[in-house]
Amino acid sequence: MSTVEKTSSDPRALWEEALRGAKLRDVDFTTLSGEELKVIYTAEDASFSERDDLGMPGQFPYTRGVHPTMYRGRLWTMRQFAGFGSAAQTNERFKFLLANGQTGLSVAFDFPTLMGHDSDEEISLGEVGQVGVAISSLADMETLFEGIPMGEVSTSMTINGPAPILLAFYIAAAERQGVPPEKIRGTVQNDILKEYQAQHAWLVAPEPALRMITDMMAYCSDHAPQWNTISISGYHIREAGSTAAQELAFTLANGMEYVRRGIAAGLDVDEFAPRLSFFFDSHLDFFEEICKFRAARRIWARKMRDEFGAKNPKSWMVRFHTQTAGVSLTAQQPENNIVRTAYQALAAVLGGTQSLHTNSMDETLSLPTEKAVKIALRTQQILAEETGVANVIDPLAGSYFVEEQTDRLEEQAEAYFKEIEERGGVVPSIESGFFQSEIHRSALKYQRAVEAGTKRVVGVNSYVEEGEGQPEIDIHRIDPSVESDQHERLAALRGSRDSAAVESALAAVREACRGDANLQERFVAAAHASCTLGEIAQVLREEFGEFKEPKIL
Repeated sequence: MSTVEKTSSDPRALWEEALRGAKLRDVDFTTLSGEELKVIYTAEDASFSERDDLGMPGQFPYTRGVHPTMYRGRLWTMRQFAGFGSAAQTNERFKFLLANGQTGLSVAFDFPTLMGHDSDEEISLGEVGQVGVAISSLADMETLFEGIPMGEVSTSMTINGPAPILLAFYIAAAERQGVPPEKIRGTVQNDILKEYQAQHAWLVAPEPALRMITDMMAYCSDHAPQWNTISISGYHIREAGSTAAQELAFTLANGMEYVRRGIAAGLDVDEFAPRLSFFFDSHLDFFEEICKFRAARRIWARKMRDEFGAKNPKSWMVRFHTQTAGVSLTAQQPENNIVRTAYQALAAVLGGTQSLHTNSMDETLSLPTEKAVKIALRTQQILAEETGVANVIDPLAGSYFVEEQTDRLEEQAEAYFKEIEERGGVVPSIESGFFQSEIHRSALKYQRAVEAGTKRVVGVNSYVEEGEGQPEIDIHRIDPSVESDQHERLAALRGSRDSAAVESALAAVREACRGDANLQERFVAAAHASCTLGEIAQVLREEFGEFKEPKIL
């Protein structure tokens, strides 16, 4: 038999022979995270047939989704992130979004609020209402949700260091509406560990911050059972420059640390774990993102069942919100961002997300306009209603490539878990700068690839148009009167409230810091007494001390 005859009977050998003489594009064939990719993947690369990794939707280990029906039973929640200027202005935007088909609210706060400062503090000047809504008191929170039934709408709040205080304002505002805590539904991000790793918005050092979180877990177990106490967030880790594997590993490592702390505080894992949720980035590497979501479900299910002894299947489930990658948006040719966002949203849906925010095309230039927000929301609605991608559960399962990449991400995450453990755990790894250094190196590597042109970004280092200047799109600007009006409202609040009640409530917070009383209960009482965010946060700083970041360069 001739060589030609031998080769023709072996399709792979024939293909490999053709490949050797073929001219390939001059492209860096790696994932966005820099992982080398084979030309083709076969059954030899995927191990799903050998291990119980796939299963069925709604069954351990949840690789294919956390619900038996997935989107055939209920579509993902379309939850657009919104917040700017005053509470009254954001209230109008919320009502606009709800009127246009949004099914959940997601609150963006301004920098002073994120850092635990009142709008009229000197450090807040020039930042009030600029990148989110200014919330300094219960009165602001009541205005934010005026006319919005807090017992019917699910709300997500993206805030971390002062998260327990903002949740207290939310609980108190709901009670003023006649809605008891057990009726409120939603999530507060409250993921302080990733703040030390990537986001840098904290109030106090890690240990007391973790104590506040376990106090919130205990409070919500008793009083707000439908509220998710932590949204363990990989989003900001990824936005800071991590790889997909780092986002996956660091996020789940943080989640496991919260579980350990809850158990150490005497809580039953099956009482609080079902209320833990996750928040991931959906970046531009389409398949890598889908595989990341599938790997996350599988890893968490195994860890919770086998290492933490959780018996409730709801404790095993990774339920997650996804936001498209803000860091991928470009100021150049901003309309291209609509396309980027659509592909990222598609990856999130194919990966089985429970809720989704799609970024607006103009977010690199300013807070989004109503037109841009509506396009972003319509992107999700077109996905849901027109493309058919919600009709079949986990349609990419069984792909050699998808299963191999899911395995690869799981293996890389496990290697990180081992290294974190060898370094003493999550908090010692934060204090030594390990997480920060890993993220920094990945971000630097990617930026150098963009500058060298090996990673192409349309409109930035490829397909650049001659004479491009300032994009001709509407810009949403915050009027300076927002800050002065907020100052006046705070002054009026301080002049009309019961000063003795304020002092008593703050003293109760201080006493709880020094003992073991539940801090969340004191925060709710302080909210009802009209204590401001800055006043409560200052007590925490004085009692617990502030965190000093390690130097990593």
